[in-house]
Amino acid sequence: MWRDLLPVGRDARTGGYRRFAWNAADLECRAWFRAEAARRGLVYEIDRNGNQWAWYGGSAPDADWTPADARDAVVTGSHLDSVPDGGAYDGPLGVISSFAAFDLLVERGAAFHRPLAIVNFGDEEGARFGVACVGSRLAAGVLTPEQARDLRDADGTRLPDAMAAAGYDPESIGADPELLDRIGCFVELHVEQGRALVDRDAAVGVASAIWPHGRWRFDFRGEANHAGTTRLEDRRDPMLTYATTVLAARKKARLAGAVATFGKVAVEPNGTNAIASLVRGWLDSRAPEEEVLDAVVAEIAKAARERAERDGTGVDVVRESYTPVVEFAGGLRDRIAGHLGGVPVLPTGAGHDAGILSATLPTAMVFVRNPTGVSHSPAESAEMSDCLAGVGALADVLADLLADKPADLIDKGPTA
Repeated sequence: MWRDLLPVGRDARTGGYRRFAWNAADLECRAWFRAEAARRGLVYEIDRNGNQWAWYGGSAPDADWTPADARDAVVTGSHLDSVPDGGAYDGPLGVISSFAAFDLLVERGAAFHRPLAIVNFGDEEGARFGVACVGSRLAAGVLTPEQARDLRDADGTRLPDAMAAAGYDPESIGADPELLDRIGCFVELHVEQGRALVDRDAAVGVASAIWPHGRWRFDFRGEANHAGTTRLEDRRDPMLTYATTVLAARKKARLAGAVATFGKVAVEPNGTNAIASLVRGWLDSRAPEEEVLDAVVAEIAKAARERAERDGTGVDVVRESYTPVVEFAGGLRDRIAGHLGGVPVLPTGAGHDAGILSATLPTAMVFVRNPTGVSHSPAESAEMSDCLAGVGALADVLADLLADKPADLIDKGPTA
């Protein structure tokens, strides 16, 4: 499976992946998912928001079983899309490992007292339309249909139009409580996006929490003018305000024990010999606590406005997405950590679909060691032995959960 998926959407020049929501590479990944489901005789389903599901009915008594019959299902999976020039493991490792874990369970003759589903959530990275975890946010009602229909990519293409062009119906997007009511719990395997497991000399770990995080758009407005004839004292250059804000973000985050990154920028008119009229920068910030995150972003915005006043420019700040802290607490996390026999339990600063769904149903995460700690980069990696250890751990966890009768499963309800 790894060899089959590896070349899809890979840029020959950079070695990174460009699997963006509803583009050709994403559609090829989706076709791969459907083929893997078919190879195992799993029931394939696309939900109202374009997320893909592969269902196994467990001990369902008749051949006419459909996903709509599922109750208290155990679900595993992740996503297949990428950030621009991202790595091979972020997302796909979780989906591939889910299929491999299912194969291992079948090989072992494991008991399936409840349905099992493998899922590929759409547009987790938000690389094309700017909002992360679109598929799971829509399903959970965190992102409204109206908000989703307003999302546009850099070329001005609306999200519904991109879905329609790819052959999917965008008219039904929105909260999907009927689907979520079928699910008893969700366990997501993911490559670790840091070095905590390396430091602990462990191949596998369990997530304790996800830091609160969000994305903010800063619009720095000035006046376009000639780069060669406009005196410095006559300029209203938003690039200066932007540059100073980037430095301020680093300082404010460091002082607060948080992280803040301006990783994307757009400039108008974007000419070498022209002073910019608009610099639009996107801030990604994360912190251990929501109060810290809010304070850091407020301090960055304050620094931007103070500098804008000196530069004769203007600044508008728009929050595009926000995810509160997720504590993977309660029975499911503790049960998994205990079942895996003392593996490290650690927090992460990266967002995931499991975090979005945690307010609706019990969720948990299993991490696989990343030897370099590098992620969102072609240098992202994992040793095959660690990946196989992750598959084994996931299979053990799923076997434990699937052995329960539905009434014995952990109580459903918010975990964060």
